Amino acid sequence: MSGRGPRPVSGPPARRRGLPATTAPDRLQRHQLLRVGGRSMAWVPPLLLLVGIVATDWNTARDFRIISWVVLVPGIAAAICGVWGTAAFAVLTTATYFVADSTWPREFQAGLADFLLSAIGGVLATLACAVRVRGERRMLHMRDVTDTIRRTVLRPLPPGWGGLDHAAVYLTADVEAAVGGDFYDIQPGPHGTRVLLGDVQGKGLGAVEAAAALLGTFRECAYHEPDLATVAERLEIRMVRHAGHCADLGREDADRFATAVLLSFPADDPGTLESVVFGHDPPLVAGPSGVRQLPPGEVLPLGLGELARRAGPPPVLRSALAPGETVLLTTDGVTEARDTAGAFYPLADEVARAVAADPRLSDPDLLVAFVRDGTLRHCGGLLADDTTVFAVRRAG
Repeated sequence: MSGRGPRPVSGPPARRRGLPATTAPDRLQRHQLLRVGGRSMAWVPPLLLLVGIVATDWNTARDFRIISWVVLVPGIAAAICGVWGTAAFAVLTTATYFVADSTWPREFQAGLADFLLSAIGGVLATLACAVRVRGERRMLHMRDVTDTIRRTVLRPLPPGWGGLDHAAVYLTADVEAAVGGDFYDIQPGPHGTRVLLGDVQGKGLGAVEAAAALLGTFRECAYHEPDLATVAERLEIRMVRHAGHCADLGREDADRFATAVLLSFPADDPGTLESVVFGHDPPLVAGPSGVRQLPPGEVLPLGLGELARRAGPPPVLRSALAPGETVLLTTDGVTEARDTAGAFYPLADEVARAVAADPRLSDPDLLVAFVRDGTLRHCGGLLADDTTVFAVRRAG
């Protein structure tokens, strides 16, 4: 929710299982492109370059100095090959240079200094390759850690989880990040299926920590508590406790809050949807009969409940939900996406117009993909905030 400079981002298709969609580029993609039949072909470019340099030296005048070109071979190997492969090219290049220099006596003859230059260049290329490989291994380790955090905060959701068809896409404003302050989850239980989507104020690991705390409380309370108002109250208490813990640690982010939407699909009343909106944009309901917005309510964001002049748990709003209607939840990365003129993305109007033209668009997968594409198109791919699009409807 707090500002950050916009960064270019692109997102994958919506995923029915609710797996978070990351936008970080695969740094090892270049190595995948250099594999044929599962085997690495990274040795081919430097070998072809070496052969080409030797052939050029054979067919040109004596003014051609092979030393000026042959040092490129281990350098290229260092960029795409492993350490041992680069070392092999360093030795091969030096040996080739020595043989070429002594085989053609009528060509330009190099001295000991040029020979040492070739050898030193090979050694430096091997060292550079070792540094590169170490950095890539460190990057892979950090990516594993990030994936673990992502699965903890945004756990994978099985198809039809809790009797709901669902689809989600999650785009981070930081292209190197895999998770931010947005969060969502589905928790089935004996009293129905509950859904939570929210956005923690701020950025960084502190926002992720707060999101994890709220999700942990939601997963327990949503299962055990029969009353949705009690679940909402527990979320408020958890956010206040988390802020107090941060304050006792002397952290500067002790005043964090979170906007959220809490939904319930009662097990005994399939035509009713219960909701509590904590200062968040109200969800949209899209179906064959059109698009409407749920009531916003008057509940403050999580963590700010003590400012409300209200005793007891927050009120629960009940709305009718017809068969086939999909509930669309988004974070402010969608509604606050701006175009070049500074205009916000008109989410409700765009969805209403699209569903009126094709009622099949109310399917969660299609709806999430439409909103994602529309948001990215509206802001030109420059997201200023983390963006989550989440759609759910009763299965069948």
